[in-house]
Amino acid sequence: MEKIPAEFYPTEHDLLYEEEILRNPFSLKLWWRYLIARTGSPFKKRGIIYERALKALPGSYKLWYAYLRERLQLVRNLPITHTQYDSLNNTFERALVTMHKMPRIWVMYLTSLTQQRVLTRGRRTFDRALCALPVTQHDRIWDLYLGFVSLGGVPIETSLRVYRRYLKFDPSHIEEFIEFLLNSKLWQEGAERLAGVLNDDKFYSIKGKTKHQLWLELCDLLTSHSTEVSGLKVDAIIRGGIRKFTDEVGRLWTSLADYYIRRGLFEKARDVFEEGMTTVVTVRDFSVVFDAYSRFEESTLAAKMETMDLSDVEEVVVDGDDGTVVGEEDGRLDYNLSVGKFAKKILHGFWLNDDNDVDLRLARLEHLMDRRPELANSVLLRQNPHNVEQWHRRVKLFEGNPTRQILTYTEAVRTVDPMKAVGKPHTLWVAFAKLYEDHKDVANARVIFDKAVQVGYKTVDNLASVWCEWAEMEARNYNFKAALELLKRATAEPSVEVKRRARFALHGHFSVLSSTMLFSSHSPSLPKTSRTCFLNFLPFGLKILNLLPGHGAQTLLLGLGAQTLLLGLGAQTLLLGLALDYVALRRIPILSD
Repeated sequence: MEKIPAEFYPTEHDLLYEEEILRNPFSLKLWWRYLIARTGSPFKKRGIIYERALKALPGSYKLWYAYLRERLQLVRNLPITHTQYDSLNNTFERALVTMHKMPRIWVMYLTSLTQQRVLTRGRRTFDRALCALPVTQHDRIWDLYLGFVSLGGVPIETSLRVYRRYLKFDPSHIEEFIEFLLNSKLWQEGAERLAGVLNDDKFYSIKGKTKHQLWLELCDLLTSHSTEVSGLKVDAIIRGGIRKFTDEVGRLWTSLADYYIRRGLFEKARDVFEEGMTTVVTVRDFSVVFDAYSRFEESTLAAKMETMDLSDVEEVVVDGDDGTVVGEEDGRLDYNLSVGKFAKKILHGFWLNDDNDVDLRLARLEHLMDRRPELANSVLLRQNPHNVEQWHRRVKLFEGNPTRQILTYTEAVRTVDPMKAVGKPHTLWVAFAKLYEDHKDVANARVIFDKAVQVGYKTVDNLASVWCEWAEMEARNYNFKAALELLKRATAEPSVEVKRRARFALHGHFSVLSSTMLFSSHSPSLPKTSRTCFLNFLPFGLKILNLLPGHGAQTLLLGLGAQTLLLGLGAQTLLLGLALDYVALRRIPILSD
C-alpha cells in the first residue's frame, strides 16, 4: 500500500473538524464545512478529504459532483495521453456505481470521453448511459452521442448504426441524418431518405426548409451523382416536382436534362430541353432552360471539334514492289479485326456512321438561336393566350413567310376569346383578311371578314370596325356596289326576334352610318339612299349638337359640311339643309317620304 506523505496528514488547524467528524462521520454538513475550510489547500490533500467523505457517504450527489468537477479542472490543460485521465475515468466509474441515475454525471463523463477521443470505451459508455437513464432524459445523451460519432476516425458503419437508432428515438431529426449521409458521400441512402421525406405529407422541417427546397436538393443530388444512385425513378421524381411546384421550374427542367447528359443520353436531354422550353410559363424559367440548352449545344460542338480525328481516311493496300495501289482491302477477310474495328471498316463512308458531324451540331446551335424570339413569344402567350398584342408580334416574327403567318392568324382567332381579350380582338380578323388582300386573294379575304362579323365581340365598336374595314376593302378593289350592300346589310334594322337573340345591332351605329353615307355617293339611287342614311344618322347628330352649345354646334356643322363634300350634290344639299334647319329652330320634324 502506498504510503501517504506527512504533509497530507491532518494538522492542528484540522483538529476541530476532525473531532466533529469522528463524533458524526455520516454528516454531509460537517464534511462540506471541512472542504470549504480547506479551499486553498493542494488538490491532493483535498482529494484525500473527498475520498474519506465519499467512503462514509457514497450516495451523496453533492460530494461526487464537486469532486468530479475539481478533477476535470485538474486535467483541463493536460494532454489526453496523461495518466491523470486514467485516474479521472476510474473516478467516474466509481461514481456511477451509485450515481447511475444522475444524468449530469453521465454528461460530464461522456463529454470527457469525447474530448479524449476514446472510441470504443466512449461508444460503450454512451450505450450504458442510454440503458441506465429513463427515456425522458435520453435527449441530453443523444446530442452528445451524435457529436461523438461525427468525429473524424469513427467508422462510417458505426455512425450509421447510431444515427438509425437515433431516428427511432426522434424521427423529426432525419435532416441531420441526411446531411451526415451526404457529408459521408453515401449518395444512395441519402437520396432514398430524402425521397422518403418528400413523400411524407406529415413531415415538418425543424430547420425551416420548405418542400420546394428539399425538392431542389434531391434534384441536385440525383443529377450530380446519377451514376452512384440507382433504384429511383429520377424522371418521375423530377417531373412530379415540376407539376407540384411553380417556382423555379426552369431549374428542375435543367436538372432533369443534366441527369440524362451525365448518363450519356444526349438526344433524351435535348427532348427534355425542348419540352421545358415549350411548357414553362415565365420568362425567367425560359431564360434558365434556354441558356442551359445553348450551353449544352456549345459544349458538345466544342468537344467534337477538339476530338475530331482528321486522319480517318480510307485504307488501301499498296504493292510493295512498285508502290501502286492494288485496291481496298476487304475487311471481311481479316480475322484479326475486333468487332468495333470491323463495324467501322464495313460502315466506312455511310453518312449515319460518320463521326464528323460538326456541321450538324453547328446547324443545331444556329437553329436554336434563331428560334429564341418565337419561343419567348410562346411563353408570353402561355401566360395569357388572349393577349392580342402578343399575337400581332408573333405574326411579325414570320414576316416573309405567308404560310406561317396564316397558320398563326388561324391559331390566334381560334384561341382568343373576345370576352377575355386584352386589346382589340377584331384587329386580328382585320389583319388576317388584309394579309390575303395584300397577296391578291380577295376571295379568301371576304371569307375571313364573313367569319369575323359573326363573332360575338365585347363591344359594338369592334363589330362596326369589322364591317367598315370590309367595306373599305371592297372599295379599294373598286367594288363600290358590294361595299354599299355590305353597309346596308350592317345598318338594316333587325327584326324583333333578331333583337331578342342578338347582343347588339349596328343599324344605328355612328361609324357604320357615316361609312354608308360616304359610299352611297356611288349608288345610282343616290337621293333615296342618302336620305335613308341621314335619317338613321340624325338621332346621333341631334344628341351631339345638344351637348355642344354655341361654337361647338357651329364647329360640328362645318365638319358635317366638309364631310358631305365627298358625296354627290343631292346628299350635300340634303345634309346641309337639315343641319341648318336644326341649328336655327332646335327642332326638326321627321319628313315623310
